[in-house]
Amino acid sequence: MKIRITVLCDNLVCRLAGSGEHGFSAFIEMDNGNYLFDTGIGHSIVANSFVFGKDLRTVRKIFLSHGHYDHTGGLPEVLRLRGKVNVYAHPHVFLDRIAVLKKKTKETKRFVGIPFKKGYLESLGADFIFNTKFIEVEKGIFLTGEVPRKTPFEKPDPRLFTEVNGKITQDILLDDQSLILDSKKGLILILGCAHSGMINIINHVINKTKGKKFYAILGGTHLDFLTPEQLEESIKSLRKIEVEKIGVSHCTGMRAAFRLHQEFGDRFFYGCVGSVLEV
Repeated sequence: MKIRITVLCDNLVCRLAGSGEHGFSAFIEMDNGNYLFDTGIGHSIVANSFVFGKDLRTVRKIFLSHGHYDHTGGLPEVLRLRGKVNVYAHPHVFLDRIAVLKKKTKETKRFVGIPFKKGYLESLGADFIFNTKFIEVEKGIFLTGEVPRKTPFEKPDPRLFTEVNGKITQDILLDDQSLILDSKKGLILILGCAHSGMINIINHVINKTKGKKFYAILGGTHLDFLTPEQLEESIKSLRKIEVEKIGVSHCTGMRAAFRLHQEFGDRFFYGCVGSVLEV
């Protein structure tokens, strides 16, 4: 099975084409059709799809990694082109979410959840299919569902909260899920933001696929928000996993990206706008 993944949305642009934004989206081409993983913040997904020749009208299914604006904001623009389509997500994708940012004595709160109501997205053609468990969506295409949090060094982002019935609690983002493609060279793991913890996700996939080897890991790793000690623990764990390509994006941050490049050399690449992974 041939697989071609093109990053449509990311914070950085790596070719003299396309536009960057704070968000992530990947267009996936396979023998049995095209798929979309996340939709970015909404500013560039359609324009970038034209630039790189990816027809959003051909998308068979859309997968949402979690309910943050920078991964779901482009959904209406995609739906206006595509029309009726299955959208896979966790039931918590529509939770009200806020980020609390502190700078010295000043505290700022802002909404960071999905910017649209379920009914509005359904009126544009979204047919939501909710999952909480590891599932095979189609042959060779899997969603992780909820990821067990087992590593002691991967912790929830302390800035993120959710509000339910007027009660504000820390958001552990149970809806964070990743996409797995089974290629002839091994598994390709596509991360949205890895709020579950990149190593937790990898271990969950290893457990569910009976130890199948990885070919590539691509997407947002959330390593930008770890302490230096936590970053080194993540790299230490990553060294133990056989993976041929590591392509980081979005919330990885330059500090962590440079460190990963230093550690993994030619196996590393930055998954910025326009980058392509092909099997």
